[in-house]
Amino acid sequence: MKKIIYLAAALLLAILIFWLGKRFGGTDLNQQVISNSTIIKEIAELASLDVQGNASLKRSNVEDNGDWGDNIRKTFLENTVWVSIPYQAKYGVNINDKTFRVATNGKKITISLPAPVLLSYELKMDKMETANRKGWLLFQNDETYTDAQKKLYQTSRAQLENNTVYIEHSKAKIRSILHQYYAPFLKEKEYTLDIQFGTPTQQPPLQ
Repeated sequence: MKKIIYLAAALLLAILIFWLGKRFGGTDLNQQVISNSTIIKEIAELASLDVQGNASLKRSNVEDNGDWGDNIRKTFLENTVWVSIPYQAKYGVNINDKTFRVATNGKKITISLPAPVLLSYELKMDKMETANRKGWLLFQNDETYTDAQKKLYQTSRAQLENNTVYIEHSKAKIRSILHQYYAPFLKEKEYTLDIQFGTPTQQPPLQ
């Protein structure tokens, strides 16, 4: 909620100062808003993409291919575990002074940012669903579920870290919000805005 309020305030500030600049000829005032790297940096960092989904994993020692050996194993020694856990992830830019820049050249505004990365990833363990099938000779073992949960976290996080679709959606959201911030200056093509994404910075520790 605070993030939304801050973004709205920044956009309103840009509109207000642009209007004041037009009203009273405040060119320097407008230029300060355009090149204010501190507020642009904070807007870019707050414009994170929230993603929710469901991660699932099935582990089994049987192939379920129908042959006699597999059928015997299913009857006496099968150990099949299925785990499904909702997740919540956040993508955004990890900015430092070397990867961020706001530059103006005439009527062109250029913003350089690092590529978005996976900033946080959380499994909703309280909503976990599990199922298992065991052969006659096997007993329930809670460690089986613990191992499956660890494997599920590792594999699902790795998949999201390299999910190009979500990364591109994150770029699109950042571009959209920055265009809203600069909208008063882009009106009637008075200025142009170029937002460039470089390579990802070092991955921050996942929250």
